[in-house]
Amino acid sequence: MSPNPKPSTKARSRLAAEAAIVATAGLCAFAVAHASLPTAHAILTSRGAPTAPAAVKAPPAPTAEDDVLIAFVEPVPGHAVVSPFGLRQLPWEGNGRLHEGVDISADNGVPVIAAADGVVVEAGTKGGYGRYVAVRHAERLTTFYAHLGAIDPAVKPGLAVAAGTRLGRIGSTGTSTGPHLHFEIRDAQRRPLDPSMFLGKAFAEAGDLPLDKAKRYSGRVRMAYVSFIPESKRALMDAKDKPATFVVRRTTTDAQDLAEAERNLQGQIRDTAKREKIDGMKDLSIGPDGRPRAQLSL
Repeated sequence: MSPNPKPSTKARSRLAAEAAIVATAGLCAFAVAHASLPTAHAILTSRGAPTAPAAVKAPPAPTAEDDVLIAFVEPVPGHAVVSPFGLRQLPWEGNGRLHEGVDISADNGVPVIAAADGVVVEAGTKGGYGRYVAVRHAERLTTFYAHLGAIDPAVKPGLAVAAGTRLGRIGSTGTSTGPHLHFEIRDAQRRPLDPSMFLGKAFAEAGDLPLDKAKRYSGRVRMAYVSFIPESKRALMDAKDKPATFVVRRTTTDAQDLAEAERNLQGQIRDTAKREKIDGMKDLSIGPDGRPRAQLSL
């Protein structure tokens, strides 16, 4: 027997099979390791770190703000409402009418801010509003800020604003009884809503908005007392204190009036001659003093 005998055919076959098993196991391990590496579609962040592909990226966790449709803050924080929403009669008015917003008292120059997130749709001057800004919000609600002393230069139609953005400053422009903010909220049909039902509140869905309830108001008229009468209303106050005397312009002459008086007198004479008075008194003619003469029938 030689010192290094060659393995038999059967032994060589067994060795070949074992080698194939080892190779197969190695390939499987390599495949698993390769699969755990980022794919060719991995996205690099700005720092170069790979992230998951966009197609399988998990959505961000919702925050508290995602659950809010619209939230309102006070347009003049820390200042009180001095004239609420509802029927009101001003000193120069003959009867009550709807006060379509609330009046918030503040000194000239105090900042006025947006009450909710939205887009500026109007900014300028209009009639009794004086200087004003209008902002459109979710569900087509619109807030109005009137009698402003100044509008912030950046506030123009089309500007997106967040709640708390400064829109202008308190003033007394338009038909105003002194420095204050006239604040309104209107619905999609521009109907006035009671701001007290919105300020300081947040609403998650459109169905949470108190639109129907906010349109209602008491039938009681509240008398308003003011310290200043606008110049445009002073003539109305004078007319109210001293009712006007109406003068009817004459359309006939003296001769026409005298002829009409004679016709009326002749008619009275004819009517008197036709009827008899009670208790045996019989009408006769009209005397010089304009009174009918009568005698007693016996």
